[in-house]
Amino acid sequence: MTTLQPVPSRNDPPPIRTLPAAKARLGAAPWDTEFPKDVWHARALGIAARSQVTVRFESITRPWLKQLAKRWARWRLTAGLTIESAVLGTKAVESFNAFLDSSRIPVNGTSDIDRAVIEGFLAYLHTHSAGAASHRIRIGQFNTFLLTMRRHGWVTDLPATAQIYTEDYPKETVRQPRALSEYVMAQLENPENLAKMASPHHRLITLILIRCGLRISDTVALTQDCIIRDKDGAPYLRYLNHKMKREALVPIDEELERAIAEQISYVNGMGNSGTRLLFAHDRVDVYGAGHVSASSYTYALRSWVTGCNIADENGNPAVVSPHRFRHTLGTRLINLDVPQEVVRRILDHDSHQMTAHYARLSDITIRRHWEAARKVNASGSDVELDPDGPLAEAAWSKQRLGRATQALPNGYCGLPVQKSCPHANACLTCPMFITTADFLPQHREHRTQVVQIISAAEARGQQRLAEMNTRVLGNLDRIIQTLDNETHANTDHLHEEDSRAGR
Repeated sequence: MTTLQPVPSRNDPPPIRTLPAAKARLGAAPWDTEFPKDVWHARALGIAARSQVTVRFESITRPWLKQLAKRWARWRLTAGLTIESAVLGTKAVESFNAFLDSSRIPVNGTSDIDRAVIEGFLAYLHTHSAGAASHRIRIGQFNTFLLTMRRHGWVTDLPATAQIYTEDYPKETVRQPRALSEYVMAQLENPENLAKMASPHHRLITLILIRCGLRISDTVALTQDCIIRDKDGAPYLRYLNHKMKREALVPIDEELERAIAEQISYVNGMGNSGTRLLFAHDRVDVYGAGHVSASSYTYALRSWVTGCNIADENGNPAVVSPHRFRHTLGTRLINLDVPQEVVRRILDHDSHQMTAHYARLSDITIRRHWEAARKVNASGSDVELDPDGPLAEAAWSKQRLGRATQALPNGYCGLPVQKSCPHANACLTCPMFITTADFLPQHREHRTQVVQIISAAEARGQQRLAEMNTRVLGNLDRIIQTLDNETHANTDHLHEEDSRAGR
C-alpha cells in the first residue's frame, strides 16, 4: 500500500514543482480517499474550483443525514456541477440539521420527514433568513435534495408527504441594479489610486471587472489564451461563463490587451511557465498551482478602497464589491443609449429580463429629466404635470408611447396613441402639442421657413394660406420667447452661483 506523504504546512517553504508528486499521492481513486472526510478539497478531487475550494460537512451531526449529503454532493460533482453548487446544497442540508437541533423533533431517519417536519423547517428558515437571498436558495436546494433521493432510489422510506410546493417559496424581491455612482467610479479609476493596489494580479482583475463586466469567479479563472481577434484584427476577451456553462466574448481595447500581455509575462516569470492560468498563484502547494481566489481578491479590494479613502457623494466610505462593477458597466451602457440586445450580449445574460433591470434604471433617469424640464404647448403656455399625482405613472407611460410612435422634429404629441390626429401636420396649431427648450433650434429654423411661406403667399394673393401660417408664426414667436426666457433665467442663475462660489 502506498504510504501517504505529510502535507506541508503554510510555514514551510513552497516546493519548486510538486504536481507530479501530488498525482502519485492522490492515487487512481481520489474519491476513496476524500469521501470519508468531513472536508473535501476540490483540487484533491481534480476539480477546478473558481472561488469555493472546499465542501464542508462537519456541522451535519446526524450520521444518516451526513451520509446522504455526501452522496448527493458527490453525485452533483461527478455530473459536472460546480463545487459552488455542491457547497450551496450542503449548506441547505446543514440548515435542516440545525433546525432539527433547535426543534428537538424526533427525526431519526428519512422515514420521519413528513409534511409537518417540512413546514417546521420552512418556518425555521423564515425566522433565520427572511429577506436574505439565501432564503429561497436554501428552500430550493433542500427540495432538490429530496427529489434526488427519491429519483435515484437512495432511500425507500421517504414519505410521500415530504414535499415542497411552489407556494412555499417566499416572493422574490426585485432589486434595482447596484451600480456605483460616477463620483465613486472616478476615484476608483484614478491611475494614482490604481497604482496603490500592490498586487499586479489584483490591478488587472480590477480593470477587467470595470471594463468588461465579468463575474469575479469567471475573471480569476481566465487562461492565458483569453484574447482572440476578429477578421478586422479587433481584440476580444474570451472567457468561460461558468453560470451559463458556455464560452463568451467581450470586446476590449488595446490598452487592456497590453495589460493582459504584461500579466502573462509576469506570471511566467514567477516560476509558473507551465501554467495556463492568467492569474496563477505565486505559491505552489501539493495540488499544483491554482489561481488567485475570488475571496482573496474581494478582501484585497476592500482593503484598497479603505486605504485610498474612497468616499461617496455624502462623504461616507464607499461600499464596493466585485459584482457592483458588473452592475455599473450595464448601467453605463444603457445610459449611453447602447441597445439593450447589445448590452445583453456584452454581459452574456441568458434572458432579456436580466438586462431589463438596467433599462429600467435608464428610464427613471429619462423620466426625472422630463419632469424637471419646462414644457409649453402650441400657444406658448406652460404645461403642468404633477410627478406625484395619481396619474403620474400613466402620464409617463403615455409620454413614452408618444416618443416611440409619434416622434416630431420639434416636440412631442400628447394625443393618445389609439386616436388618429385630425390636425394633419399642423402641430403648432394643435392643443395636444408639447415642446421644451431642447427644440429651440428647430423652432427658430421653422420660424424662418414660415416667414418665407407667408411672404410668398401674400405675393401670390393666397390670403387663406397666409392667414393659416400667420397663426403658426404667432404660436412660434410665443414658444420661442417663453423658452428663451427660461433658458436665460437658468443661465443667469448659474452665473450667480459661480459668482457666489468665487469661480
